[in-house]
Amino acid sequence: MTRQETPSKHARQFGLPIATALVMGNIIGGGIFLLPASVAPFGTISLVAFAVLTAGAIALALVFGRLAQRHPRTGGPYVYARAAFGDFAGFLAAWSYWITTWVSNAALAVAAVGYLDVLIPVHESKAATITAALLLQWLPALANLAGTRYVGAVQLLSTVLKFAPLLLVAVGGLFFFDPANLGPFQARGQSGLGAISASAAILLFSYLGVESAAVSAGEVRDPRRNVGRATILGTLGAALIYLLGTLSVFGTVPHDQLVSSTAPFTDAVNSMFGGSWGGTAVAVAALVSMVGALNGWTLLSAQTPYAAAKDGLFPQVFAAKRRGVPTAGVLVTAVLASLLTVYNYTAGSKGVFETLVLVTTFTATVPYLLSTAAQIYFLACGQSQRVHRSRLARDAVLAVLAFGFSMWLVAGSGYEAVYQGVLFLFAGVLVYAWMAARKQHGQTRTAD
Repeated sequence: MTRQETPSKHARQFGLPIATALVMGNIIGGGIFLLPASVAPFGTISLVAFAVLTAGAIALALVFGRLAQRHPRTGGPYVYARAAFGDFAGFLAAWSYWITTWVSNAALAVAAVGYLDVLIPVHESKAATITAALLLQWLPALANLAGTRYVGAVQLLSTVLKFAPLLLVAVGGLFFFDPANLGPFQARGQSGLGAISASAAILLFSYLGVESAAVSAGEVRDPRRNVGRATILGTLGAALIYLLGTLSVFGTVPHDQLVSSTAPFTDAVNSMFGGSWGGTAVAVAALVSMVGALNGWTLLSAQTPYAAAKDGLFPQVFAAKRRGVPTAGVLVTAVLASLLTVYNYTAGSKGVFETLVLVTTFTATVPYLLSTAAQIYFLACGQSQRVHRSRLARDAVLAVLAFGFSMWLVAGSGYEAVYQGVLFLFAGVLVYAWMAARKQHGQTRTAD
């Protein structure tokens, strides 16, 4: 049995605004600051790819909203997969999602140091660089350990702070828009479908994080109502920022310059207002964006193991909560991410670290596939307590679209990432075997 958590003034359930901020903050990390330059070589047809991806992400968000109405518990994809397909499927969802969170946290911290270096030169000393990266990981972890009340406050504040400059470019850039800067609609030597697919492969993972509110459903006030709303509002808000931001950068930075740009939002700010202060402004915005993402992902990294531990599929230490937060999950995630970060800087194996990060693009999609398959299962079973029959056709179409979108995410991660991601996934089978045996042994002793 797990000791019951005593109520704490530091624990507070998230309302709709904070749940929405959690979704938006986790979807938009630091990648948006490079996206326009990444897709510029394919031409403005890449905006079409954005529109297609947005439709898929919204379908996935709607499915998570439906699933959260039926199972409003902390754990999200783990809960849905286990309810539909049993313990093993649930464990795979939890294991793969957990890997994604702590490896991604290490990647976010390393990327954030690059933006911090614009403000405070830390690259001159390896010790200073490592210290900065670790601080960027542990400060959000400490906010989590302080309680859900502070997690929500940090998430809301960081979301507001990071969207202010992004909206400045996304909306303000439209007033400086010059069609002559757009360049070709489609790159030479590529078919329209080929250009859309190629740019989509880069943009595919821009929407990872749509499940954030569902994973934290147990900490959301009135989850049957608010999880779905927060998921849709957060996804739509992120999509609007992505689309307007990319369009504004396309229209303010000459195409030839944008293709080779390493800081497209900086170039856009400098083009709009003159001067050379754009680099500092964008660095601050990116840093705030990544710290907010680290804060949100740290919470999610603890929620899925917590839900699995409550069911005996993860070690029981993960099932203990304090101040509304699974403390062991936060600490273990922070330690693992820190070790990976130190390894990245000391081993000199940059290729290994980048490969690990690429693997997470596959492991992140496994819970999506299992969740959408669970929704299809529930609908196909026609279980009256789970299916609103008046919505059956609409829910079925959404589930199929979301499943197709999840498969596209897997395909977009590439052969190497899928191959190594499967190895990471299967490594968890040994953990499952051990935990399942312990659970069965415990049940046998109870029966005796």
